[in-house]
Amino acid sequence: MKRYMLAIVFSVALIGCTDKDPSTAKTTVPKQAAADVHAGKAFAERECKACHGVDGKGTAAAIPSLAAQRERYLLASIQAYKEGKRHHAALRTMAGRMSEADVKNVAAYYASLPPVASASGKEAPFFSPYESGKTLAAGCAKCHGEDGNSTTPGTPSLAGQQPRYFVLALQEYLNADRKKSPMHSMLPGLSKLDMESLALYFASQTPAQRAAPPFGDPAAGEPLTAVCGGCHGSRGVSTDAATPNLAAQDARYLVNAIKAYRKTRRHESMQTYVGDLGDKDIENIAAFYTVQKSKAAEKGQTFVQDLTEKCNRCHRADMDNAAMAVPKISGQDKDYLIMALRAYRDDRRESSMMHNMSLPYSDSIIESVSSFYASQPAK
Repeated sequence: MKRYMLAIVFSVALIGCTDKDPSTAKTTVPKQAAADVHAGKAFAERECKACHGVDGKGTAAAIPSLAAQRERYLLASIQAYKEGKRHHAALRTMAGRMSEADVKNVAAYYASLPPVASASGKEAPFFSPYESGKTLAAGCAKCHGEDGNSTTPGTPSLAGQQPRYFVLALQEYLNADRKKSPMHSMLPGLSKLDMESLALYFASQTPAQRAAPPFGDPAAGEPLTAVCGGCHGSRGVSTDAATPNLAAQDARYLVNAIKAYRKTRRHESMQTYVGDLGDKDIENIAAFYTVQKSKAAEKGQTFVQDLTEKCNRCHRADMDNAAMAVPKISGQDKDYLIMALRAYRDDRRESSMMHNMSLPYSDSIIESVSSFYASQPAK
């Protein structure tokens, strides 16, 4: 699910060679011209105000506010557009025309402005995928239990299930890739954010310990699960968000699911393995996994708090790292933050560090983190 960092900029001074004795030679470093804030304001009024305003406040959703932004970050951002590391046709064209003085001046100007409120003019509401999922889960309780622990034979427990697998399963029902069930009538009303929120909520619930089912032999099933463990984890507790937990699952559901790979479910590896199993083998495997102890796959109750604490290591407004061009993000436009994080995640904006951090996160997590920072006062 992890943080915001937009670029790392290192300054390197190149000292020319000389034929003089190095012990007596003097190195002269050219003095950098100071930025002209007044010239920067003139440039902003001429080129930037339509989108970023003369006051540095984004004029529409998804346009970032620049007021009080770190000067070093603004310089690095313009350079990224010049080099094609960021993709925005108008900004790339404008950056390409800017002289070194223009870049320095306009960055200094916007950095000198006082912070402004978010682009909407008010604090953005905070979106919690866990709380949203909890509300939506009320519609699932009749079959799957209030906390996702099913007590109905043949109905799967959802508690502790891996979140990415959960979403994939919902999509398979929606696409009729799984046997028709009551799920089909419920899913069309769910958005992608709804599905991801449900997934995080159920992933964060603790699976209940189950007694041995009235069929199958757990001891006989254990050696048959040797192949399964490579994907589903030791004793059925998966460590992969896209691979389901099997531990503590309803035994009848497991039997039906394993058999479904013979005919209706599409998964080449599962179809190959299941084809060699007899009905008694499948019951023994189900019995073994049913009695295993499982655990929650996520900590959705504190997920966003934990994640933003990590983000704050670099993005706190009162923190200035001389080696890193890191933006302030408190009070920033929510839609812009969502757009930027998705771009890093999907590798459409260059920064290997941010790509690696953002890659695991679903749209619901990105929405939540973005809404959290947009709801903070700008500093």
